[in-house]
Amino acid sequence: MALRDRLPASPIRVRRPRGLPRPPLPRYTVERDLPVTMPDGVTLLADRYVPAGARRPPATILVRTPYGRRGPAALANGLLFVPFGFQLVVQSARGTFGSGGEFDPLGSERDDGLATVAWLKEQPWFGGTFATYGASYLGYSAWAIAAEAGPELKAMSLQITASSFRDAAYVGGSFALESTLTWTDLTHRQQQPLGLLAATLLSRRRAVRAARSGLPLGELDVATGGEQMRFYQDLLTNHGTDAGYWDGRDFSGTVGDVEAPVTLLGGWYDVFLPWEIRDYLALRAAGRRPYLTIGPWWHTDARHGLVSFRETLAWFRTHLLGDPSGLRAEPVRLYVTGAGEWRHYRDWPPPGTRQERWHLHPGGGLGEDGPLPSKPSAYRFDPARPTPALGGPTLLGSSRPVDNRPLERRPDVLVFTSPPLAEPLDVIGPVGADLFVRSDREHTDFVVRLCDVAPDGTSRNVCEGGLRLPAFAEKPVGTAGVRRIAVDLWPTGHRFARGHRVRVHVASGAHPKVAANPGTGEPLATARLMVPADQEVFHDPDHPSAIILPIAGASPESATPAPGEEPA
Repeated sequence: MALRDRLPASPIRVRRPRGLPRPPLPRYTVERDLPVTMPDGVTLLADRYVPAGARRPPATILVRTPYGRRGPAALANGLLFVPFGFQLVVQSARGTFGSGGEFDPLGSERDDGLATVAWLKEQPWFGGTFATYGASYLGYSAWAIAAEAGPELKAMSLQITASSFRDAAYVGGSFALESTLTWTDLTHRQQQPLGLLAATLLSRRRAVRAARSGLPLGELDVATGGEQMRFYQDLLTNHGTDAGYWDGRDFSGTVGDVEAPVTLLGGWYDVFLPWEIRDYLALRAAGRRPYLTIGPWWHTDARHGLVSFRETLAWFRTHLLGDPSGLRAEPVRLYVTGAGEWRHYRDWPPPGTRQERWHLHPGGGLGEDGPLPSKPSAYRFDPARPTPALGGPTLLGSSRPVDNRPLERRPDVLVFTSPPLAEPLDVIGPVGADLFVRSDREHTDFVVRLCDVAPDGTSRNVCEGGLRLPAFAEKPVGTAGVRRIAVDLWPTGHRFARGHRVRVHVASGAHPKVAANPGTGEPLATARLMVPADQEVFHDPDHPSAIILPIAGASPESATPAPGEEPA
């Protein structure tokens, strides 16, 4: 037992973050290792933080986490809310940090979470209302119980997360190798001495090194962590199937049933952004009025922490304490990269946005004018030497936009570039590509990337997406073997400045972010044979390949300059 856990629960002072109001209750006490028995007899442990001086049971914030309850994790778990008059209950997920049972990632969160809610409601210190809070896996745990938690659930504040991680694991049908292998290694090591800190620093490096080893995917967990890891093998086994594995792990179908007010925070470069926005849209379709904030952040970007705290505090005060004074007027708040400003809108996508087709032209051109008669552009993809990804969303480490010019010099990347812009172009909303392609392989991938080219030639990635064939392709159209495919890129909010150029990449790999398609159709885990694919992208009047850009129309409700916030 650590020394801090042998100390009696005593009043503790919390330093107030800069820019926040002074909390009326500056002290709290702690009850540690509260046992919560699950229906199968397994006992999970929780800590309860109680604001000092409360005259009646305060509203509760419930957090369920696999990453530990104490030390640096305490801040991520919501400790800073306690001095503002909320009590906090933080529970370690099954099989982690003192809780019994085996950690089965994603698999136990609904049943254990609902059993914990039932226990919570029976406690004499429960004041009748609670909220859920958390980022990443913590937010997923909150979604797992949200539709069934009962009327006592009054508010949810979730960050860089989604109600299902299934599509994030299989982006466009491809296997998200780097993020999956990194996270599995992190959780495998985190309970060792200095494990979480060491894993956070080293897991991505180990995963990338293993991914580049040339070993079959099914052996990379051993190459990374020294032994086979269950979660990684589960994801490989259930890739591209309708197996029952996902039945109790995907809660996207219940989002519309959630009645508690929800506020969401995401980042333009976060691995979960498309599916977080899907949750927002599901709530809107059900008649709810969720709030949404998207900033210039990636998954482990510390800059979104203070923003999240400020917005969550206002949200919880509104819906738990009846004090809406800190709540912003418009529900959608977006940081527009390239413009360096925050904008407020009534909804997502922003009202007045129009979709424009920018066609791919022969010779590497890109523009709004229609396609011309031309031969297709061609390249060869070799999965044994897969096209790399220099930037783009990743789970650990920085996803800061980078200069993609080294990638653009490769023969397996097609590059299409517009003339310099005469006026700024604001692209805000979902981005897609409508491509007409042909491959000599039935099984292959296509990756599309949008870049901003500065006058000095620097070409920084804005957003990207991919698609695995054949499962997601339409039937052949027109010319023999040509298929029409729709590729969803990450949503974005970006200004292409005057004098800049819009650029599009088309490739067939983004390694190691996604596993290279071997081209054979063999099972992912065991495929060894790598077969090159000869690819063609058509851009003639009968096959008008294009990038679909959401161009901002009506002015936002408000805009606030915020220089220096976006990554360079």
